[in-house]
Amino acid sequence: MKKGFYWIMAAQFFSSLADNALLIAAIALLVQLKSPGWMTPLLKFFFTVSYVLLAPFVGGFADSLRKGQVMLITNLVKLLGLLLMLFGTHPLWSYAVVGLGAAAYSPAKYGILTELLPPQQLVAANGWIEGTTVGSIILGTVLGGFLVSQQAAAWLIGVAPVHALGMHGAADAALVVIAVVYVVAALCNLRIPDTGARYPHQTINPLRQMSEFVHCTRVLWSDRLGQISMAVTTLFWGAGATLQFIVIKWAEAALGLNLSNAAVLQATVAFGIALGAMFAATRVPLKNSLRVLPVGLGMGVVCMVVALYSRDVVPDLQLSIGNLHLPLYLLLAGVFMVLIGAMAGYFVVPMNALLQHRGYVLLSAGHSIAVQNFNENVSVLAMLGLYSLLISLDLSVRSTMMLFGVFIVGSMWLVMRWNAWNMRQRDWTQLIGESRHPAPHQP
Repeated sequence: MKKGFYWIMAAQFFSSLADNALLIAAIALLVQLKSPGWMTPLLKFFFTVSYVLLAPFVGGFADSLRKGQVMLITNLVKLLGLLLMLFGTHPLWSYAVVGLGAAAYSPAKYGILTELLPPQQLVAANGWIEGTTVGSIILGTVLGGFLVSQQAAAWLIGVAPVHALGMHGAADAALVVIAVVYVVAALCNLRIPDTGARYPHQTINPLRQMSEFVHCTRVLWSDRLGQISMAVTTLFWGAGATLQFIVIKWAEAALGLNLSNAAVLQATVAFGIALGAMFAATRVPLKNSLRVLPVGLGMGVVCMVVALYSRDVVPDLQLSIGNLHLPLYLLLAGVFMVLIGAMAGYFVVPMNALLQHRGYVLLSAGHSIAVQNFNENVSVLAMLGLYSLLISLDLSVRSTMMLFGVFIVGSMWLVMRWNAWNMRQRDWTQLIGESRHPAPHQP
């Protein structure tokens, strides 16, 4: 990998670390403000909806400047959202500003990979980026939980810079530390090199931007490779967001875990995703990316098996690993969660790489990632809405998990049949370098 790639990874790690720690701090701040419970899930909604609403505009913005500059600017927007929260703006509106920065950050983060690296390194690069991102999600959640604890807050409030700002609550002290993490991410942004890619002048007319976005969406969805990779990544992110909530409810109902322990079990899914992503990065070249589709179908099958699993079907045994004592039912549940995550990471990373390469060839780095973000986050909102509907109908957690697995299996089977039909029309290896639009000028 080129040296600049490692600075991209570092910037992504610290920015994502701060995003996830900030979510925990925002939740703590809502509790501190004695806000009603229904506001907590709205934090995720306010953050995600920015990806959908800004999709027609962020692609052009990402292509109008050097990608490193775009990442720096959008990281500073995230920092602005944090500062608004710190100095009294309601957490929902403040976190929405963070979402604005994140929505514009994403096309630059992924778009620069296609500018900096050759196609044969894209799967490996995506594996490292996804692994880094998942690691930052886990560590960010842990960091946020630690920072809002009373023990950490008591120490932080006594630190001179925090004390000078007049911070008294745990959430306020946590925000100061998270702001420092955003600053570290910004410093990494400054080290990202200029790839030399230059695109035509980007219009600032919103109507023309909307028209271009619709055109770009049509181009990717009509392309034989673009439509398959788009369908898979759209399904993955919608399913992944829903799985976060299902796993917690399933762990409480089937395993008798409290919320704290259920959250730890949920983290094992993220750990599995990181493992699968890294494995794909070393084993799956771009030309073989479509061969991982059956793994997605297998993930749905495992979800269906998990729906039937509970602590009652496992002998009441304790396993000792050093000083750690784990009941067998919990260990097996962790294995299932890691397996689901690993399968998800293994099949989505090659699909991400294929979609990025296809979008870069057909459109441009920024526009293609913006289209991808739009589709994926519409899927997130739709599937979370469907999950909420199932909960409101008092459907059992086991039935919900089973329906989730059936949906994954059915959707992936349809995608595989769709891909098989496409491949009968034309050998996909001939499509990999085919371009409908001129590549960016690279001096």
